[in-house]
Amino acid sequence: MTAPILTVRGLVKRFGGLLATDAVNLDVMPGQIHALIGPNGAGKTTLISQLAGELRPDQGTIQLCGHTIDALPASARSARGLARTFQITCLLPEYSVRANVALAIQVRQGHSFRFLGDVRTDQRLRDEADTRLAEAGLAERSDEIVSNLSHGERKQLELVMALATQPRLLLLDEPMAGLGHAESQQMIETLRNLKERVPMLLVEHDMDAVFQLADRISVLVYGRIIASGTVDEIRENADVRKAYLGDGDEPC
Repeated sequence: MTAPILTVRGLVKRFGGLLATDAVNLDVMPGQIHALIGPNGAGKTTLISQLAGELRPDQGTIQLCGHTIDALPASARSARGLARTFQITCLLPEYSVRANVALAIQVRQGHSFRFLGDVRTDQRLRDEADTRLAEAGLAERSDEIVSNLSHGERKQLELVMALATQPRLLLLDEPMAGLGHAESQQMIETLRNLKERVPMLLVEHDMDAVFQLADRISVLVYGRIIASGTVDEIRENADVRKAYLGDGDEPC
């Protein structure tokens, strides 16, 4: 049996009297996209923030590739191969597309942000950045200032930057947010082509995208996972329809 890339067991997070994550168990397998869905306020972002190291859980364990990481800060988790993209893109808008990607490569190399002198003069950084941009269909935008990009292009760039760190696992937080239909389909195709290279935990409200992409789905309601399974299993689950998709409604 193939071992999970990510193993979460008994994860609990409380905010006063609110139980934001309630004994969450979760596995993400190699070569898969595992979607995490649920209504607003279900605890999805809180869970992702615990996985990324931005929030410390009150109980439970998180393992990445068999190594326990729940006590590590976000920077150490990133160094071990955990990358996150955000619902609101986190880019350097005053710099070029190439410079943003080159900075992400520097982080992977352990140099942190040594600022843009190296980025502008280091031909190896520039060449790798250009290769990654070409793979994502952004080669023609490499010299463009990020603030001039469309929303969809910024989402694509953020994904390129995450991949430039060569992660073992990618946490995707609403990659379809704010995208039009054509941009969403392009993102879906990009993610589908990437999953053999890097497994993903996908938080997404766009159910069409989830059903097109996910190998497995976990449904989070009031901090607790109420169901996990294949797309067909989740579609047919009465508890999911009642708690998340509406009693009697079809999940599609």
